[in-house]
Amino acid sequence: MYLDKLDGLSIGARQPLSIIGSRDNDARDLYIISDFQRSAINDEVIDRIDGQGKVILVPIAGKPAANVYVDSVWLNDAFVRPRTNVGLHVQLRNGGLLAARDCPVKVFLGNRQVGAFRVDIAAGQVTTQVLQVQVQDDAMVLGRVVTEDAAVAFDNVFNFTLQPSGVIRVLEIGEEPVTRSLYENEPLFAYSFSRAVNVDYARLREADLVVVREVREVEAGLRDGLRAVLKRGGSVVVVPGNEPVGHRSYQLLFTDLGLGTVEWAQKTAAPELREVAMPNAREPFFREVFGAQQRAATMPRIAPVLRWARTGTDLLRLRDGDSYLAKFTSGAGQVYVFSAPFAREYSDFVAHALFVPVMYRMAMLSYRNEQLPAYRLSSNSISLQLGRKSGTTLDDKRQGDETGFRFVKDSLMLIPPQRVVGQEVQLELPEGMDQAGFYQVKKGTSLITTLAFNQSKQESELACYSTDELRALIGPNRPNVQVLEGGVDGVGLAKYRAEQAGTPLWRYFVALALVCLLAEAVVVRFGARRKPGAKLSAA
Repeated sequence: MYLDKLDGLSIGARQPLSIIGSRDNDARDLYIISDFQRSAINDEVIDRIDGQGKVILVPIAGKPAANVYVDSVWLNDAFVRPRTNVGLHVQLRNGGLLAARDCPVKVFLGNRQVGAFRVDIAAGQVTTQVLQVQVQDDAMVLGRVVTEDAAVAFDNVFNFTLQPSGVIRVLEIGEEPVTRSLYENEPLFAYSFSRAVNVDYARLREADLVVVREVREVEAGLRDGLRAVLKRGGSVVVVPGNEPVGHRSYQLLFTDLGLGTVEWAQKTAAPELREVAMPNAREPFFREVFGAQQRAATMPRIAPVLRWARTGTDLLRLRDGDSYLAKFTSGAGQVYVFSAPFAREYSDFVAHALFVPVMYRMAMLSYRNEQLPAYRLSSNSISLQLGRKSGTTLDDKRQGDETGFRFVKDSLMLIPPQRVVGQEVQLELPEGMDQAGFYQVKKGTSLITTLAFNQSKQESELACYSTDELRALIGPNRPNVQVLEGGVDGVGLAKYRAEQAGTPLWRYFVALALVCLLAEAVVVRFGARRKPGAKLSAA
């Protein structure tokens, strides 16, 4: 039966309804046999159907069932470090029409099971579970979330990857290395120092965080380098000096970074120190810096030397309302500006307990992992950051033809349309990429990364249009589109086919011919027995 044939079809990444337009100029009737899921049918699909000549829609009504599938996974920390717990959030959704009761869920990292739980989810609802997991080394881990949902099994496995974070490259530019001790004590950071008169531009091009601290004058080459850092998503920290000779160069820097005009305070022999207000513990920047109960503490005292006109996000303010540390978005990155130097006559911030967590947070927030834990096969394209852990440089990637990057899964190899923009490569998902699983991204013999792909969430949403709802959706203005009642085991479709094709008479002619042959055989057999007897009687 035709339903058995449908059961043997594999789920594709792209809806069959989305490729109907490929049958232009085909005069034959088009039969579309589908469950017509609500998540997949929209005005665009209906318009494509309307332009395809005679179209017969045959909706299949399945039995109501629950369907628990993984909606998404994410981490509660941007940094995945070996042998350190990280919270893995698993969001599950019931895309079925019935409630799911006591559904088992298992989580694997490689071949090792790291978690198991059971969930109850009402139809159309979501629930989120958090598991503490660890990676054992610096290698990427291929993970799976398996839902033991027997009613609908095609989406029971959700693939994802965990990539341990690379080191955060910090470059301090100034007269002396003030932040060296705090960054070098943590293996998460790769710290380097450069004097302003002899900037190491090679390290500047690779840095995630650049701390420009009390530079006497900001040269044009350094300004260009800082703009490049922000353009590729890095962060820049500006700790101003207070030498009048450098004010103009700082103003040019702030203009380049999008801060606009700044106002400098008059330099005095004894700067007036003012107290910094207690930071807001609910500010995302200070997440996990303070305990559950924020206690009153002695705050640092500073003497501001500049004020800015542009409104940013004030992370630290003075008690009188002026800003001490503010964050601004510039390009794809972030700019952090202090209103006072770190020198002792202007600030005791370096000796305060806030100094280390504030500098750590600025560095950590400069790290960007462009690769997601999981992707959907229904996506049009993906973007990957180049140059951090791929083992090849951007110049290497620009060499060769445009088919240099390819997707590899077992024996399957696909070459996607691709484009390198700045420090990232944009890959379009090619035709034929419709199997969920892990795909290696390769260039030549080099493995760039591994990506996890899963089926579209639309396929897991089981709510469908009924025959009457589908007819109402098509409307009276599409006479070439007809909706049939599929019925049980395709009875409705068979009836429609009989009406269109007429009654097939050839079966009756074949039966009549067989009857005639049988009659002829009987006559020949029994007639041949009677003839000898007749001759004896005559004698």
